[in-house]
Amino acid sequence: MTGLAGFVLAGGASSRMGSAKALLEIGGVPLLLRTVRLVESVAEPVTVIGNAGAYESLGLRAIDDDLPGAGPLGAIATALHASSAQWNLVVACDLPHLTREWLEYLAGRAVASPADAVLPMNTRGAEPLCAAYHKRGETAIRAAIERGVRKVTDGLKELRIETIEPAEWKAFDSDGLLFKNMNSPEDYEEAKARLDAGARSGHR
Repeated sequence: MTGLAGFVLAGGASSRMGSAKALLEIGGVPLLLRTVRLVESVAEPVTVIGNAGAYESLGLRAIDDDLPGAGPLGAIATALHASSAQWNLVVACDLPHLTREWLEYLAGRAVASPADAVLPMNTRGAEPLCAAYHKRGETAIRAAIERGVRKVTDGLKELRIETIEPAEWKAFDSDGLLFKNMNSPEDYEEAKARLDAGARSGHR
C-alpha cells in the first residue's frame, strides 16, 4: 500500500522461550522471516527493529533500537524516527496467527484515519504491538519515555487513538487467535501444530 511502511519488532530477550523466538521455524521458515514477508504484502519497506546483527543471515533490512532499555515502546519510537512514511504498521515478530487479510484491513483503516494511531482492542485491552502509527506520534511517545514511562499503552495516552473492536477484527479470525503471541515452548508447539494443520488443509 502506497505511503505505508512496515516494522517488525524483534528485540525481546525471549527469556521464557529459552531461545531466540524470532528464529524458531514454522513450516520450515523462521518466524521473523515469515512475519516480514506477511507485512511486506501490505507495506514497504519493511524494517526489523532490534538485534540487527543477529538477523543478517536472513537478508533482512534491520536496525538496532535507538532507545535500548525502553522496551517495545522504545522500539515504536525508533520505528517512527526511522520511517519516511506517514503511516507505519508495527508488528511484533511473535504473532504467528496474523493474516494478510487482517493486515490489509488494518492498513486501510490507518491511511483513512485522522488519528495518530489505530489500535485493535481485545477483551484485556489494546493490542499495541499489532497496530498502525502515524509518524507525528513520535514526539509524544519519546516524551513519555523521557518521563520514565515503559508500558506501551501508557506511552500512547497523549495520542489520538482510533480503535478496532473485537467484533470487527474477529471477521478475520473467528477463533480469536490473531494476537496470541508465543512466549513459551508450549506456545510454540501449539502454534506450529495449528498452522501446520491449516497448511495441510489449504488455509493460512
